[in-house]
Amino acid sequence: MNRWVLAAEVIERSAMRYTPAGVPALDLKLKAESTVTEDGQPRKVSLEVRAVAIGAITRSVNALVLGEPVQCAGFLTTSRNGKGLVYHLTELA
Repeated sequence: MNRWVLAAEVIERSAMRYTPAGVPALDLKLKAESTVTEDGQPRKVSLEVRAVAIGAITRSVNALVLGEPVQCAGFLTTSRNGKGLVYHLTELA
């Protein structure tokens, strides 16, 4: 199963765009920082990930304030050019 849940903040958001089929799409960059346990030891982790919202969820994502914490869920896939990963948002909590 490819489902990823992430507590993060939106640090970048592009202007709304539309796919060739007319579906709204919004490109984002998310930043997450937390402490996790690895091999019984606490470890601070930080990451930035490219994300995209497509369809009806774009309205909710577009209303988020930059820097505001958000919990989101979705799936990971490779980018269209095959370089890196993109997090496709399907839900906001």
